[in-house]
Amino acid sequence: MIASRRRPALAVLAAAGALSLAACGTSSSSASGTSSASGSSTSSTSSTGSAPAVTALKTASTSLGSIVVDEAGRTLYQYDDDTKGASSSVCTGACAVEWPAAHAGKGMPRLAGVTGAVGTITGVDGKKQLTLDGWPLYYFHGDAAAGDVLGQGYDGIWWVLGPDGSRITTSPSASSSSSPDDSGGGYAY
Repeated sequence: MIASRRRPALAVLAAAGALSLAACGTSSSSASGTSSASGSSTSSTSSTGSAPAVTALKTASTSLGSIVVDEAGRTLYQYDDDTKGASSSVCTGACAVEWPAAHAGKGMPRLAGVTGAVGTITGVDGKKQLTLDGWPLYYFHGDAAAGDVLGQGYDGIWWVLGPDGSRITTSPSASSSSSPDDSGGGYAY
């Protein structure tokens, strides 16, 4: 009788473990090849937190106002635990999986409407990470399509940036974006 009760319990534990791993961003992709309204396609970040190099920084009109996005319209974020103007990022480990660095390509990205100073630092993965007005730039793994701002205000420390590189700390309107879920945020930075 005891053995027959264990099997269902083990199955429930295994299923819960699989759901926990998926919620933490360990699945292979959050989105791939989704078309945006502008006709460009977005590319996703993988479970390792890697993303294609940014070739352009531009602005997009969102529920938060004019914000900085990459060439595919994917939103870029700033992390309050970083130090503005520092030569490195503090987003490592699980943080870097949830918030992959925006990597620079071989040269600096083209700018369209972005007025803040663009630079680079050495990212935690050893690649060049883009900065705007001294803040390292990141993607949020939960943003699945161009224009998503689901990472805005996440844990009260992740923010989109305006064209000049200033933090925007307002909340998105409820009609255009949902709030981030807490399923993958159970770790401390």
